[in-house]
Amino acid sequence: MSLRADDPSTLFRKSWSLYDAITEENCMFHRELYGHVARILTEQHERGPYSILDLGCGNARFLAPCLEAAPPSAYTGVDLSPAALAEAREYLAGIETVSLRECDMTVFAASWEERCDRIFTGYAVHHLSNDSKGRLLASCAGILRPGGDLLMIDVLREDGEDRATYLDRYLRLMRDEWTTIPREMIEEACDHVAAHDQPASLAEIRALALAAGFGDVNVIDRHGPHHLLRFSLPV
Repeated sequence: MSLRADDPSTLFRKSWSLYDAITEENCMFHRELYGHVARILTEQHERGPYSILDLGCGNARFLAPCLEAAPPSAYTGVDLSPAALAEAREYLAGIETVSLRECDMTVFAASWEERCDRIFTGYAVHHLSNDSKGRLLASCAGILRPGGDLLMIDVLREDGEDRATYLDRYLRLMRDEWTTIPREMIEEACDHVAAHDQPASLAEIRALALAAGFGDVNVIDRHGPHHLLRFSLPV
């Protein structure tokens, strides 16, 4: 059955079914990377109340348990998909103060006038061009309170590796190592990656972050191309 391009809810359910199958098998190391996020948020919570902005939140399935263990004073999630946000509301039901906004994350970050202690984004920034990444990081630096930080889970190219070489390597990894995923789903995922992924290298993302006003970028954890980065804003 073909999907109508004007049916975003159906498209979301189809794409998220694929994403859920991949994450259920931990192909992109969600368990390890979000385990670190849970630890960092717990440390933040122990120091006192904190607010968090989640850019490209999707259905917040993986961040929600981290937030339940370390409840923020306020959570704002931003995503373009109303179907994703509807699911996110269910996953975030245990969080007291939740605001969900249907908006492009780059547009929202550029226009939001509030301040927060922490920003999170998971597997969303690699869809942006480097120019858009730089603008998003500059907006994030303007949103954060002094001493705040941005946590980013995403894929990165190796330094010196071009996009074509990265795609060849990553698509081969998907086909050779994600063996528990049905072959037709792998090919669908490969088509998405080849069409939409524009990951930066660590050197590129660090240069963009420093130009945006962040003081440092630390690699908290990595598994192949899958990284957890921490962008720290000076006090």
